[in-house]
Amino acid sequence: MSNPQADIVITDVPARLDRLCWGRFHSLVVVALGITWILDGLEVTVTGSIAGALKSSPVLHLTDEQVGLAASCYLIGAVTGAFGFGWLTDKLGRKKLFNITLGLYLTATALTAFSWNFWAFVLFRALTGAGIGGEYAAINSAIQELIPARYRGHTDLVINGSFWIGAALGALGAVVLLDSHWLPAELGWRLAFGLGAALGLVILLLRRYIPESPRWLMLHGRLDEAERVMAGIEARLGVTLPDEPLPTLRLRPRELRLPDVARTLFRDYPQRTLVTLVLMACQAFFYNAIFFTYALVLSRFYGIADDRMGWFLLPFAAGNFLGPLLLGRWFDTIGRRPMIAITYAMSGLLLGLTAWLFGQGVLSAQTQTLAWSVVFFFASAAASSAYLTASESFPLELRALAIALFYALGTAIGGVIGPWLFGVLIGSGQRIAIVWGYLGGAALMLIAALVVWLWGVAAERRALEDIAAPLSLDES
Repeated sequence: MSNPQADIVITDVPARLDRLCWGRFHSLVVVALGITWILDGLEVTVTGSIAGALKSSPVLHLTDEQVGLAASCYLIGAVTGAFGFGWLTDKLGRKKLFNITLGLYLTATALTAFSWNFWAFVLFRALTGAGIGGEYAAINSAIQELIPARYRGHTDLVINGSFWIGAALGALGAVVLLDSHWLPAELGWRLAFGLGAALGLVILLLRRYIPESPRWLMLHGRLDEAERVMAGIEARLGVTLPDEPLPTLRLRPRELRLPDVARTLFRDYPQRTLVTLVLMACQAFFYNAIFFTYALVLSRFYGIADDRMGWFLLPFAAGNFLGPLLLGRWFDTIGRRPMIAITYAMSGLLLGLTAWLFGQGVLSAQTQTLAWSVVFFFASAAASSAYLTASESFPLELRALAIALFYALGTAIGGVIGPWLFGVLIGSGQRIAIVWGYLGGAALMLIAALVVWLWGVAAERRALEDIAAPLSLDES
């Protein structure tokens, strides 16, 4: 329905989306869009699992520092891709960016398999990261806008946690492909990068059935299209309109400008900006520093062979996926603020204990893996909640850009230096150096827990438009 005034629209689309019960449409959204995290987990784990093979490759022959630098370049690409594609996602729409970002990822990860030297490897890893970073912005915003409010927290955490399904696939793939009984080592690590490209091709087909976000359409004055898409979703779920009118929004669509972004983040929501940036930066250092160099620790200090590395990544991946899966519902019931604070604090405390045990030399490869699995049971839920916070704390008009901006800044501040720094620490061969690195990551997580406990937003089970009013809301 539209208002006689040409520049005003009145819509009940948000209320109609939030009143829906879970159905096959929502499951399709989760599978077709949530695959991004599986792809990212596959990429990161493959690189970590084959670190030894990359070092022993007669073509690449990377050092510990170069393995860490390549991981940092992947993150730099992700930061750049998130920011650029995030802006385009808010401007051009969620759906238009799906194939572009996925296409970039597929091409770049396939090219990585043909790397002929270190610099070619780094370039293709950076481009792969750009595709994944772009996916984060487009996919997170679409999922947030399509999933009903009462399911949003748990769904978002589980989707982000599905990174570790990709990690498990990468670990298993590495076990098979790096087994010299099956394939030559030089061919094995190259084929490992083909896993992501093959999986991504399947997802291209599924994404044909995902519509544009009705919320994005209504904000851009395309109310007729939003109504058609909304009616299509309701028809797929067998839902009819209620007898009584639903709550409506009165909007005056307008173009988003950079001054609007700055004003929203730093004048209207400075506290939310601080909380989100702290959460993203601290988890980025914690995760990227430790996980990108996971295989290096196991090989250097515990003597784990390259072709066995995947078996040690499997329990670690299981802990990371089970955390969001089992704890996720509490983010919608107990609440965002207490659960985010608890998961960040537990991550920091448990990593501190693990660092002390590692420094004492009392851990074996198996108990080290078990300790990491317990730490990241909580850390995975914490990291996922950082993305949830970024995606639901700000107005709809800049949702994708906000996700991209905080992902980019958080990764740049906390994530890019981490893999390189830990690569250097591991390369020193000194346990105490790595202990101090772990303690630094633990301290950051405790700081983040305090910040969110003091200033976090209670966003559980609330409509997105209630958490942060649209910039185009007309109150006249």
